[in-house]
Amino acid sequence: MTNREEAEIQISELDLLSSMFPYEEEFVVTDQLAVAELKHYVENESAEMPSSKVHFILNVKPEVSNAPMVKFSMACALPFKYPAVLPEITVRSSLLSRSQQLHLNSDLKTYLMQNCSGEPCMLSAREWVKDHAAAYIDKELSSSSVTTSNATQSEVIMFTRLWIYSHHIYNKQKRKNIIDWAKELSLSGFCMPGKPGVVCVEGLQSSCEEFWSRVRRLTWKRILIRHREDVSLEGGGHAEIQKQRKFSTLEEKCFDAHGARGNHMDLGQLYRFLEEKGCADIFQMYFGVEGH
Repeated sequence: MTNREEAEIQISELDLLSSMFPYEEEFVVTDQLAVAELKHYVENESAEMPSSKVHFILNVKPEVSNAPMVKFSMACALPFKYPAVLPEITVRSSLLSRSQQLHLNSDLKTYLMQNCSGEPCMLSAREWVKDHAAAYIDKELSSSSVTTSNATQSEVIMFTRLWIYSHHIYNKQKRKNIIDWAKELSLSGFCMPGKPGVVCVEGLQSSCEEFWSRVRRLTWKRILIRHREDVSLEGGGHAEIQKQRKFSTLEEKCFDAHGARGNHMDLGQLYRFLEEKGCADIFQMYFGVEGH
């Protein structure tokens, strides 16, 4: 199967999920730019491979009579070679302990390897979670399953950096929310208000996704994830996470505001700031021109 054929299958599956689960509480793509890149790649023979994977979230409510409020969240990413390789799926629930979550995700991966290799499998994965996930809430791992699995020692922690673009950021309450939520979720980065608005947050993947889910629900003229970086940290502790950070905290950055409303920033200063942080390549992703 060619790369373009794999991309076509991914687009078809995303369209199917979107039609089957039209509400955001069921299905939401967290990086629309990646989908746009994928479609462009499929429709244009001269287009280069997309630069980032498509990430999305499927929320599942199992049919459990004694626990109607139980919800599971499936954080999903489609590797470029999917469906020739399996999707990346992490199932989470506030009701699962760490060991229960590891056990559930391990069993889901085993199921997919045995039943779905080489075929589109997101619906199968969702059905499996819907049918089986609730049982893990009360399931205590036996000592034998703990000793036969090193999953706890080799748990993969994901560090994420989101580069968010907004048509503009003026509202003082929104700006306060961005800073307060980042602090609450232990995220670092920066927010450049004005027109356009730029927000970068970095930290644990789950925290970045929670931040994005809150921010995108505010009222915006236009807001999207322009770029996303994911780094897997094998059993990464606090020190490993800190080592990945390019920013020490999240602060608001204003670069010589000018214009009639004082709402346009000096983009040359923004470029130099990004360059200092080792992120100069991001400037072209935002503005389509080389910085200087």
